[in-house]
Amino acid sequence: MTNAEFRARLTAREPLVGAFLKTPHPIIVEVMARAGFDFLVVDAEHAPFDRGSTDAMVMTGRAIGCPIVVRVPVATPDWILSVLDAGAAGVMVPHVETVVQAEALARAVSYGPGGRGFAGTTRAADYAGRTLPEHLGTARSELALICQIEDRDGVINHAGIAAVDGVDALFIGRADLAVAHGLDSFFAPEVAEMTRTILAAEGAATGLYCPPGEALEPHGSAGGSFFVVGSEHTLMQGGGAAVTAAFRQGVGR
Repeated sequence: MTNAEFRARLTAREPLVGAFLKTPHPIIVEVMARAGFDFLVVDAEHAPFDRGSTDAMVMTGRAIGCPIVVRVPVATPDWILSVLDAGAAGVMVPHVETVVQAEALARAVSYGPGGRGFAGTTRAADYAGRTLPEHLGTARSELALICQIEDRDGVINHAGIAAVDGVDALFIGRADLAVAHGLDSFFAPEVAEMTRTILAAEGAATGLYCPPGEALEPHGSAGGSFFVVGSEHTLMQGGGAAVTAAFRQGVGR
């Protein structure tokens, strides 16, 4: 799937399934892509990625046709620009709480007054293989802006954020929502109610993280269309635990 196809399917609210990547090595991209995921999310917020390792992950994804979204650690212009120049299929920004913040992010991922800087020799520009008009005309269609809703103010303002021109999707951070509301589980009824409300937002696609094994159908029925279902860590641990449990049961230990 190309970056443009990913954004088109995301904004059309077609069902998409992905996974987080926590290990800064491009082999992980190859392995996880072979599992059949529609997209993968490099988690530079909570895992030890720098610009170089992030670039390698994006490069590998583009080479094998697996769209790579990067969750940036902070919404600074330098981090966002580095992700865009690398040729990522999307940028996921944590802790988006206001319409003003979302509008600033929409400018940061777009060319134009007050927007991103231009360089024609980047991977995103096919290493000078595109003319200036060609790159300006295609760049935004190949990049999805995904805003995370995971704070009290984000919940309050989610409808306005979803309506911002240039915001393609909302991603719900249920764990942070639970913490922000003094709860100790993202399955708490209060979090479930907030999740249903956000998933039904108009103007942008909506999605969320679901641990392996959680039923996705209720979230899809509520309006969600893209899901991140674990990471290579959770999937390896789960698979390994199942194998060792079966072994111990089989040998009577």
